[in-house]
Amino acid sequence: MRVAVVAGPDPGHAFPAIALCLKLLAAGDEPTLLTGAQWLDLARDRGVAATLLAGLDPVDGDDDGDSGAKLHRRAARMAVLNRRALADLDLDLVVSDVITSCGGMAAEMLGLPWVELNPHPLYRPSRGLPPLGSGLAPGVGLRGGLRDAVMRALTARSWRMGLRQRSAARVEIGLPAADPGPVRRLIATLPALEVPRPDWPAEAVVVGPLHFEPTTTVLEIPEGTGPVIVVAPSTAVTGTHGLAELALEALTPGRTVPAGARVVVSRLGGERSDGGCVGGERSDGGCVGGMEARVPPWAVVGLGRQDDLLSRADVVICGGGHGLVAKAMLAGVPMVLVPGGGDQWEIANRVVRQGSGRLVRPLTAGALTAAVDGVLSAPNYRERARQAGASVMAVADPVRVCHDALQRSR
Repeated sequence: MRVAVVAGPDPGHAFPAIALCLKLLAAGDEPTLLTGAQWLDLARDRGVAATLLAGLDPVDGDDDGDSGAKLHRRAARMAVLNRRALADLDLDLVVSDVITSCGGMAAEMLGLPWVELNPHPLYRPSRGLPPLGSGLAPGVGLRGGLRDAVMRALTARSWRMGLRQRSAARVEIGLPAADPGPVRRLIATLPALEVPRPDWPAEAVVVGPLHFEPTTTVLEIPEGTGPVIVVAPSTAVTGTHGLAELALEALTPGRTVPAGARVVVSRLGGERSDGGCVGGERSDGGCVGGMEARVPPWAVVGLGRQDDLLSRADVVICGGGHGLVAKAMLAGVPMVLVPGGGDQWEIANRVVRQGSGRLVRPLTAGALTAAVDGVLSAPNYRERARQAGASVMAVADPVRVCHDALQRSR
């Protein structure tokens, strides 16, 4: 099967796309990745054919303040720009990231079946849930149901406006106004992070997290006898700023955390555009997170494999991004969550309700150290994280789902 996997350059979307390509490659398929320039060589080094996704940069007249225009009009323009490149690949199937929807539009233009990749839980509205992003659990009883209904009504206007913008963008490039949608939706998450809904789409299949480590480096943990505390700042631009710096200042072994504790700040970002260091890759007093700071002897800051690091961790401090949360659950590591924007508030609250971690907002030194101490001293957090990770046994194989999508479209 010849398949194109289309995703934007944000690590939370590009890395799952690369992970899917590797699974397809291992199954004997022929995947080609279309994404941002910064990840092409990395994908090629792992044996994945990769080419630039055209049209990622905004042009004059683009309004990034209008999320509908950004998602739909730009997607339509990118579908046109990438149509020829996709046609030249002589494809059987296209997999398109949920927010890089140009792949699905281009597939329609070429008469090809396509699958949507959701590198997180299903975020489509439901008549049985409060609006996604609220962080709320489904309401209970008459009052809870009324609360959810009112909140859904308040957000429905924006959803309908987005559908109208998508229809208009489709018509502009010669597609029917009505969007038929994908043959399948790959929901790349753990069942433990999903919320039951009465209207689960028939085409949506939970396939488990798609993780990719962009480095082979293994970070050395400082010597010590106490717990290993991993700090993993968000790779998203909407993540909480200053988390790594505050953690290094606040988490002092023998004072605010147990004696002998080690702190490891794990970064997956790339080089900064100003030529500075990558969030403090040095442990000799170099810059941390784009600012000069001393790294104490009981800590290390750098770029390293997070799967290896989490296998040795006792607690992880993170922003609540889906990728790191799912990694921590698979490793059975409890969390302290400091959510930023985007979907981090939603994910963090799901983790808290599931029992795998504690949430900190607003971020202060006292709140952070109290949460870390609370998680380390209560074994139920780790047990719940292990249970969440074990839910991966119930997921489907994403490669098999893609093959099934192709067969159903014939």
